[in-house]
Amino acid sequence: MVPFPAHPHRLEPDKNITFQLILDGEVIAGVSRIGGLRRRTEVVPHRDGRMPCHLLTAPGTTSFDPIVLERGITRDTTFRDWAELSYSPRGDGASALRNFRKDLRIELLNRRGQVVLSYMVFRAWVSEFEALPELDANGNEAAIERIVLQHEGWEQDRAVGAPAAT
Repeated sequence: MVPFPAHPHRLEPDKNITFQLILDGEVIAGVSRIGGLRRRTEVVPHRDGRMPCHLLTAPGTTSFDPIVLERGITRDTTFRDWAELSYSPRGDGASALRNFRKDLRIELLNRRGQVVLSYMVFRAWVSEFEALPELDANGNEAAIERIVLQHEGWEQDRAVGAPAAT
């Protein structure tokens, strides 16, 4: 097994259980699940006149899968407030449409709470908001609120390096 370059003595990858979501410069409390960052690039087949017997391929349009955020229902209204920026049932949300897209940061933390990996998500907006899950009086699950974000892409913050080994 090839060791990690920043810490040659270390052989295991970082665990994915500790993370934080930063929106408008603030850590959003209670986020328990963040859907994966996934992009897909369309495959465009084409033919070359010199090779008529088979297809060649080239990259086409890239799309980004929505990101799902979940957290236990709390008195914090961050999810609801953001969702309401793109929803205006009374038609009075014209000013909110200026601000409904937001950049956010997802940070993976090590066991010491140091940021080891960071991604920026660009121009995200809430396309689904689940204020209350299905309720079951016989269950004992936590009540979870959920938002689905559409966005215009993401990239790793390469300025975030491996923290110093101690």
